[in-house]
Amino acid sequence: MRITPKNEAQARLAEELVGMQANREVIPPDPRSCVRWHVHDYPSPLARWNYHPEYEIHLIRKGTGKFIVGNYIGTFEAGHVALIGSGLPHDWVSDLAPGEIVEGRDVVIQFDPSLIEGAAAIMPEISEIKTLLDDAARGIQFSGVTSSAATAEIEAIGTSTGAQRLMHLFRLFAILVNSPPEDRRSLADSWFRPQLDDHSARAVEQVLEYIFNNHSGEISMSEAAAVAGMTPPMFSKHFKRAIGQNFSDLVRKLRLAHAKRLLERTDSSISEICFDVGFSNLSNFNRHFMNDFNETPRQFRQRCRSSS
Repeated sequence: MRITPKNEAQARLAEELVGMQANREVIPPDPRSCVRWHVHDYPSPLARWNYHPEYEIHLIRKGTGKFIVGNYIGTFEAGHVALIGSGLPHDWVSDLAPGEIVEGRDVVIQFDPSLIEGAAAIMPEISEIKTLLDDAARGIQFSGVTSSAATAEIEAIGTSTGAQRLMHLFRLFAILVNSPPEDRRSLADSWFRPQLDDHSARAVEQVLEYIFNNHSGEISMSEAAAVAGMTPPMFSKHFKRAIGQNFSDLVRKLRLAHAKRLLERTDSSISEICFDVGFSNLSNFNRHFMNDFNETPRQFRQRCRSSS
């Protein structure tokens, strides 16, 4: 299929994305440790829409951007900590200037489910960790004092070995298990069960970056389908199977997530934010914001400022 994107940036993006394969990520075991701890930059081949049977604890060290876990879309900044369940698709996309690389953006801890299941069989105290991992089927984002304390232990795991590493690992689990309700947010909907066949996963990976890079401007499903190398009807089917929602819903949620961050962290007027995130009129923006968050943009901003 011949792709005719609207500008050179989209043309370059299309060239990069067409033909990319998305599938289950294979996590190489670390023979020296029961968990795999690693750091990677962004962009990186490891930073993509992917899933794997291992659990993952993910720390963002630097920058801001958007992330998607299952059918949940949100924004992140440095200090973002998330626990991702087995088989749950996920991706973090940074806000980048042209040619920019965020070195050491991610710290990732991955471990096999049998690690906790086997330990719980001989150590009853481990059962509370198993409960946490059951909750992680939807993905959990940690904030506040929990994310700060967790960050210290995540970093310490990478610089320690042997019994010292295990000590930091179990301290990390204890911090997450005992996080207060206000520091914990479940992400994907409980009904979310992706169908990650090769075609669906490939369609999602090839178009997510297109959406994230263009969410403030015009986004066309026909153009997204072209980036994925599919007809619009085929693309729509595979995309919804993999994400659990249709293309237009994903774009709307991404724009609203970006609007929340601007409302909370800038002094831009609500009308300015409305157009900055890609809505064409203020009444439509207000209506969608109310439908998704049960409050108006003005009420959200006032609540954020009164609690700070």
